[in-house]
Amino acid sequence: QLQLVESGGGLVQAGGSLRLSCAASGHTFTGYVMGWFRQAPGEEREFVARISWRNDITYYADSVKGRFTISRDNAENTVYLQMNSLKPEDTAVYYCAGGISGTSLIGTYRYWGQGTQVTVSS
Repeated sequence: QLQLVESGGGLVQAGGSLRLSCAASGHTFTGYVMGWFRQAPGEEREFVARISWRNDITYYADSVKGRFTISRDNAENTVYLQMNSLKPEDTAVYYCAGGISGTSLIGTYRYWGQGTQVTVSS
């Protein structure tokens, strides 16, 4: 069982930056593909970014490419999402997730955090 706890969300003006963190515990962190997803009010949860357990492969949704960066520190059992040039449409609850398969599909991630709210004002 992998427990995930997100932090770092908040309110920021458009153009600003936030750094989300996801602390993992309860199981070996390495070996898991880690992903970030988000869900806006009235919308389905969508993929944002993922990173392989070796840190050598990252993948982003087109909507965040060039603005967001995913990284992980396996020694600290933590995955990060650096979000720059934020837009109002980035407003959502952001979720950290862990899985074995390296995909962007929600159903392939077994472990989920409780989410952290990100609000971008215009």
